[in-house]
Amino acid sequence: MTAATHQTTAAPSGTPRPPAPAAAPPRKMRGRQERGPWASVALHVTMATATLIAAFPVVWVLFISLGPKNAWQQPGDVFAHLSLHNYGDVLAHSDLLTWFLNTVIVAAGTTVLGVFLAATAGYAVSRMTFPGSRQLMWTFLVTQMFPSIVLIVPLYLLMSELHLLDNYLGLILAYATTAVPFCAWMMKGYFDTIPKEIDEAGRVDGLTPFGTFWRLIVPLARPGLAVTAFYSFLTAWGEVAYATQFMQSDHYTLAVGIRTFAQDQRPDWAWTSATAIIITIPAALVFMLVQRSLVSGLTAGGTKS
Repeated sequence: MTAATHQTTAAPSGTPRPPAPAAAPPRKMRGRQERGPWASVALHVTMATATLIAAFPVVWVLFISLGPKNAWQQPGDVFAHLSLHNYGDVLAHSDLLTWFLNTVIVAAGTTVLGVFLAATAGYAVSRMTFPGSRQLMWTFLVTQMFPSIVLIVPLYLLMSELHLLDNYLGLILAYATTAVPFCAWMMKGYFDTIPKEIDEAGRVDGLTPFGTFWRLIVPLARPGLAVTAFYSFLTAWGEVAYATQFMQSDHYTLAVGIRTFAQDQRPDWAWTSATAIIITIPAALVFMLVQRSLVSGLTAGGTKS
């Protein structure tokens, strides 16, 4: 029976095989291939409109800064007298350079202190088990619920008792209270994505916990550290409320000094707009330096909590 069945089922050598069944047509990919022409036009119009709305205030301030004084209500006068005269006047006849130096000192100190405290706190909670670790992170989260304006009075009283009013260190510590809680949560989530086997390998090689952190973990956490540094820098660079209350005229920062140009009686819009553009340049440069690490740092830091 087996041989007979084999003979009946085997096809002659000269007989062509039946054609294979046709493959199922590939499924259409969802996305741009399914978007119609009108949907694409509407999408691009929406994106262009959003871009114009976001860029218009910056372009308008730049436009006013290039015109003569008191010409902000007359665009025609600005077009007729475009120049960099306002920038020269601000640099030569105001305390802009002093404000700029004060702001650089405060922003740099806040960035260094914020990155160090956030990184060490995030690494300790991520890798070590100690009493109060969860309570520490929840305390960081609770502090973010209070607006900064609410903390001015208690911080002012505390700075007064410590003799830190009108002092760079006092303002840096005040800014750290805002930057460190958020950055510690983000760094803790980023450290959770780094395998713990790296720490174990460091201990096998004889490294201390801090040596493991500094030599092995920090180089791997550069994207997260870049985001932390950028956030800490922006916290100090453009803040107004704390700097106004804690610092005197000799230690004004840029965000506070620019207010002296906008007096109630005769606001100088030309100088104010020129100073505003100057303030944005360092922030834009810092963003360009860390932009490659911003996306990877934010996404990796948000994968675990």
